[in-house]
Amino acid sequence: MSGLSTPSTLPLPRLRPWLLLGVPVLLLVAYLVLMDNGAVSQAGTYLHELMHDGRHLLGVPCH
Repeated sequence: MSGLSTPSTLPLPRLRPWLLLGVPVLLLVAYLVLMDNGAVSQAGTYLHELMHDGRHLLGVPCH
C-alpha cells in the first residue's frame, strides 16, 4: 500500500526556545491564578473575579 503516511516528527530544536520561554510563563500564570486570594488582585474587583473564574476553570476549589 503506497497510501500509508509516515508520522510527522516535531522539530524539537525549533520548539526549544518557545518551550524555554513558554513553560516559565505558564507556571507563573498558573501560580498567580491558583494562589491569589486577594494578594495580587487588590487593585480592583475585575482582576479578582478573573482569578476566581480561573480557579473554577482549572477545577481548584476556592470556597
